[in-house]
Amino acid sequence: MKVAYIFSTQGHSVSYKLGKMILPQLEEGVHGVDVVGMFFFEDNAYVLQKGNPIGERLARVAAQSGMLLMACDQCAWEREIADQLVDGATIGCFPNLYSALSGNMPDHIITL
Repeated sequence: MKVAYIFSTQGHSVSYKLGKMILPQLEEGVHGVDVVGMFFFEDNAYVLQKGNPIGERLARVAAQSGMLLMACDQCAWEREIADQLVDGATIGCFPNLYSALSGNMPDHIITL
């Protein structure tokens, strides 16, 4: 089964749910599903900024798996990080997300 995650909730969605639960499982190869993409809204976009420990780990996983990492374009521009993303990450809006995932469509999209 293929899934994509959308991180829209502020608070512990990225630091706890992604950083302490999902990402370690992905790194160990025990997550149980194929994660084909992750999309980050609002302050969650900071996780994709170069130097962010979670973002750097995600970039390594994405490079190995082909997983899409995308920050909301407006969110990245407003936070002035659009040109400071980890290797392999991009910015875009929903049409860009749909297009990027079209060759590897998820069976489920999970919003956290």
